[in-house]
Amino acid sequence: MIRREFNRTAAGFLGSLALGIAKLASQGAIESFSVFDLHSHPALFFLKGSERYPGDEAFADRLQDMKKHGVAAAFFSLVADWPLLQITETGIIPTGRFTEEEGWKVFTDQLTILKDLLELSKIPIAISPADLRGESGLTALIACEGGDFLGGNIDNVARSYDLGVRSIQLVHYAPNDLGDLQTWKAEHNGLSEFGREVVAEMNTVGMLIDVAHASAKTVKDTVELSSAPVLLSHSILKTESNRPISARAISEGHARLVADNGGLIGMWPSGFSKSLEEFAHHTIRMIDVAGVDHVGIGTDMDGNFQPVVSNYQDVLSWIELLEKTGLKENEIEKITAENAQRILDEVL
Repeated sequence: MIRREFNRTAAGFLGSLALGIAKLASQGAIESFSVFDLHSHPALFFLKGSERYPGDEAFADRLQDMKKHGVAAAFFSLVADWPLLQITETGIIPTGRFTEEEGWKVFTDQLTILKDLLELSKIPIAISPADLRGESGLTALIACEGGDFLGGNIDNVARSYDLGVRSIQLVHYAPNDLGDLQTWKAEHNGLSEFGREVVAEMNTVGMLIDVAHASAKTVKDTVELSSAPVLLSHSILKTESNRPISARAISEGHARLVADNGGLIGMWPSGFSKSLEEFAHHTIRMIDVAGVDHVGIGTDMDGNFQPVVSNYQDVLSWIELLEKTGLKENEIEKITAENAQRILDEVL
């Protein structure tokens, strides 16, 4: 635990930190830090449709942003249940469920789009940890948010692995047959029987299990069953219940389930935080609870709600804020990339 005075004097201290960010960044103090983004949707690529394109400016611009600001690797996440979701003024609500084959088609359509865009952009796709070592610059890993696309067929885990997917997030916003989620009523009392099969099969083939959006009971069941560390790719610790999207925040006990499993929690810079400075404060809170070896960054770029991180320059500014709290260089290196590399080495 590395409890900081920062936690007790945040209001005044954060203001002074903000004043120094631009100057520190201009001095190149953080250029040595590589970043591994545990959860991203660059330019919401999955909304592009099934046509082929000569190129996509928004996607290309975001990749340039990533390269320019030290992103060495990122999980590019498909959104399997996207057609089942409706965005309202008060949040995202589910509208139904897939039939067995519908989800797989959505998944493969989105995967084709992503692979097309990455090929056009000359961004390599990693299928093993070794692919992340070297001088290739930005490297993509493929994830899928929501296991709905599996359609109740356990063979689809290995099929998706063979197609290049290296992480599946068990649940998202639409209720499915794998387990319970944070933002909907419980249907399975945690991980379902099919969810248990999926966890075991992901362990067997070597895929990273993502428990973001899952209820605490689903997370508990998953870590008790899994023979490998799990990922919680994007969340934040609870505070006042009236915060925006507070249903997606987790308790200290929830965070410790992941940390005690040897897993990793990606800090989520959504509108839950009121500013980038407060997001840095929440990062220190998470480090105090889970330990510096179990914290990373999952930006949710470009699919986040009122984000306090809207580009990767903001990620560098967040790193500067962490430096000013007294975190050591080796601790920051763990948070920005090394913890991610470790869990991939262990799981893939």
